[in-house]
Amino acid sequence: MVPQRLGASSAGHGRDTPVPVPQDEERRMAAVRRYDILDTPPDGAFDRVAALAARLLKVPVASVTIVDEDRIWFKAAHGLDGVSEIERDPGLCASAICQDGALVIPDTLLDPVACGNPLVTGAMGVRFYAAAPITTSDGYRLGTVNVLDTRPRLVTEDDTDTLADLAAIVMDELELRLSALGAVGAEQRRRQAEAERAETERKAREQAERDTAAITEFAATLQQTLLPPVLPAVPGMELACHYHPASVQQVGGDFYDVFPLGGDTWGFFLGDVCGKGATAAALTSLTRYTLRAAAHQHPDDPVAVLEVLNSALLLDPAVGTRFCTTLYGTLTPAGDGVAVRLGGGGHPPALHLAPDPTGTGGVRVRPVELPGAMLVGALPDARFAATTVHLAPGEALLLYTDGLTEARDTDGELLDTAGIAAMLAARTGPTTATAVVADTVAFLTGLPHGIDDDVALLALGVPTATGTGVATAAASAGSADRR
Repeated sequence: MVPQRLGASSAGHGRDTPVPVPQDEERRMAAVRRYDILDTPPDGAFDRVAALAARLLKVPVASVTIVDEDRIWFKAAHGLDGVSEIERDPGLCASAICQDGALVIPDTLLDPVACGNPLVTGAMGVRFYAAAPITTSDGYRLGTVNVLDTRPRLVTEDDTDTLADLAAIVMDELELRLSALGAVGAEQRRRQAEAERAETERKAREQAERDTAAITEFAATLQQTLLPPVLPAVPGMELACHYHPASVQQVGGDFYDVFPLGGDTWGFFLGDVCGKGATAAALTSLTRYTLRAAAHQHPDDPVAVLEVLNSALLLDPAVGTRFCTTLYGTLTPAGDGVAVRLGGGGHPPALHLAPDPTGTGGVRVRPVELPGAMLVGALPDARFAATTVHLAPGEALLLYTDGLTEARDTDGELLDTAGIAAMLAARTGPTTATAVVADTVAFLTGLPHGIDDDVALLALGVPTATGTGVATAAASAGSADRR
């Protein structure tokens, strides 16, 4: 369906009340243009905010809007198909940006302004509206995170606080687009200057073209979501993933991804950022996007990729308080198996699972240690480490976040890496990626003390049968559980 614009002409109602305009409208519109968000393609992070708003406030419709000069544009909408923008009629979003706090209209027909809005008088028949403004650090209200219903209703202070938190997440996403592009742009300009000094004029022009392409590619990467919706099919490998948030009302900072680097090489990463909520969501996005961009610049050097990420995080205004742990690596065919070049920064070691060489039918589990690898984004001179692991047919590599090792066993003790390794070694099933993730999830589900932190799992396996590259996130593995 082609998105239709709703307004006074299409809804059949005139505008009896003047559209409210903030006193600083000219400067507010300059702020809207500064973030360059209008008419951009859909973005999973904003879509998730709209879906969260609808689910947490139990309403059928929620949206993330930006108020333009003569329209209200929907960056994301849940339960509102086929509509990309509406006219800037008074009563709802156009009125919500005229005040600092949340705007709540329990019954639109009883509101002297909202009762004439086309969304109220038209086919939708909106009877309830609540919104929190998306406000910049310098006080300009760009738009709203809002919820709607076709029946009157009341909200609690917790509900309006939830809308305010979601609006803060949206604002962090907008700030992220500026800071990430600015960081990469500064790095690319520095490289261009070095190339112009060291090479001929022709080579300098070519470098500038490559820099422009890299910035364009990185900007496109910013549109990706915090977690990939599915894993790709990697020839000659089987992949499986799982994500379990500790709280359905708080955004966590665990992340993972698998993506092509060109030819027969693939990149992958898994990590965990500090904190929870809006700040963690913004840092997670910045980390994922920077890792993807750096991986394309240094496809054969995980340490260089982590150094680029470290520099990008240190450029953030909140330097010293926003850091992460991560494992980044590449997958390349090697003989009858796969060579894994793995680099790390302060993250728990990956676990290498292989059939016991004695032929007893057991499983050998070996932590892949990276001595000396430090946190990413904490220190300008942080050091990272890398190693190579060969996965033969029938072997697998399990990456995980510390929510797994910080879970507690039946005695209330932390599992730690040794406890997880012991659990995996005691398995009787195959060492396929799907089976390893499924058994780990089943083990966690059975723990008496539950799970206190987010858990992300990513397993990379080489099947015993050749030519079976399958991206797996099956239900038995609890794939991307975002409950």
